[in-house]
Formats: sequence, structure tokens, C-alpha cells
Amino acid sequence: MKRAIPVVVLSIAGLVPVWRYEPSIGGGTSTTEAAPAPSASSSASGGSSSGTVVKGTTVNTEKGPVEVQVTFEGDKISAVKMLQQPNHPQTTAAVPKLIAATLEAQSADIDTVSGATITSDAYKESLQAAIDENAKSTATASPSPTAAASETIDGSALNTEKGPVQVQVTFQGEKITAVKMLQQPNHPQTTAAVPKLIAATLEAQSADIDTVSGATITSEAYKESLQAAIDAKG
Repeated sequence: MKRAIPVVVLSIAGLVPVWRYEPSIGGGTSTTEAAPAPSASSSASGGSSSGTVVKGTTVNTEKGPVEVQVTFEGDKISAVKMLQQPNHPQTTAAVPKLIAATLEAQSADIDTVSGATITSDAYKESLQAAIDENAKSTATASPSPTAAASETIDGSALNTEKGPVQVQVTFQGEKITAVKMLQQPNHPQTTAAVPKLIAATLEAQSADIDTVSGATITSEAYKESLQAAIDAKG
């Protein structure tokens, strides 16, 4: 009996390597790879507007600078954003009202917000500058390949007490697509009035437009030179 014990021990010892080296089911070691993270640029590009974004002029006031950014869908104002505004409670309260009024009126011809007159006036000035810039950009856009050939005609040069006025008109067929000032008085009121006159011309497609307040002499000369160019086009 004493000899049987070593035999059993040896038999068990011989089986140990077999248990230790038994292959695992499926064989080998599996590795799980993490799925690639989504690109950050994919979310950043989503929801981008197809409209034209135009910044208005920066207007410095005693309360602080005011500047707007306007998004246009064609000629329509689809959004207004404040880039700069005074850090003042009355301004903070007035801005949403000004923006809502702009989207409804589709122009800078909106009421001043009570208690925020300075900010309101500066807002409207910056807004009008953006509207004028969009009008000029639209007018000078490249014509489509199928459009009629463009024709540029100079209007008559008119001498006024403020200085000479002369326009140059670009026609696409019968349509006025651009107006450029060849001569104009070097005066702040004229500088402010010209974009308004051009925008009104492109909308009316004629010289039958309103005179800009504060720039009557320039406005009348502008319309006369414009009409001469239209008549020359025939």
C-alpha cells in the first residue's frame, strides 16, 4: 500500500501540464477596437445659412459702439445680430425690440425704442449701411451666361453749388443692374445719400425716386444725370 501512494501522486502530477495548457475555446486572444469618433467638422458644418451676411458700419455713441450684422436671403432680411452694443440695461432690453421691428418692416425705417434713443438711432444707421451694401453687391453680381449683354452709359455731368454730379449706369437688356458715381460733391451728406439713391434706383428701375433728406441738391442732380443715361439707352 505504501508504494501505491507515489504512483497516484505521479499520475496526478502528469496531468497538471495538460490542464494548464489546454487551448481556450475559439483560440487566440480577441481584441476589441473602439469605433472612430465622429469628426468634429461634421457637426460644425450643420445648419449653416445659405444667406448673404453683411456687416453694418460701427457707430460710436456716448454709450458705446453699436454695430449690426445682417443676413439676407436675396433682398429679404432673415436675421440681425448685434456685433457691438453698449453694456447697459436699457440697450439690452431695446435690442430684441429693434430686431423684431426690422424683420417685420424689412428696412431700417423703424421706430426708436423709448428709453434707448441713442442706441436705436445708431442701430438704424448701422442697419441701413448693411442694407445699402447688400443692394450694391446684388447690383454688381455677375450676370448669368444666358443674360443679355451688358451696356454701360454715362449720364450728363451737372454742376451744382456743392460740386459736379455725374452717374454711370449699367444696363442688362432693359434692366438697370448697377449705378456708379463718376463725380459727386465731397460732402458728408452726399456720401451718406448716394447709397440710398442707388438702392432706390435699382428698386424703381427708373429716375422716379425720392429725394434724400439733407441732400436735396445732390439728389436732384443725380436724378437728372440718371435720366439722361436712361434716355441715351433708348
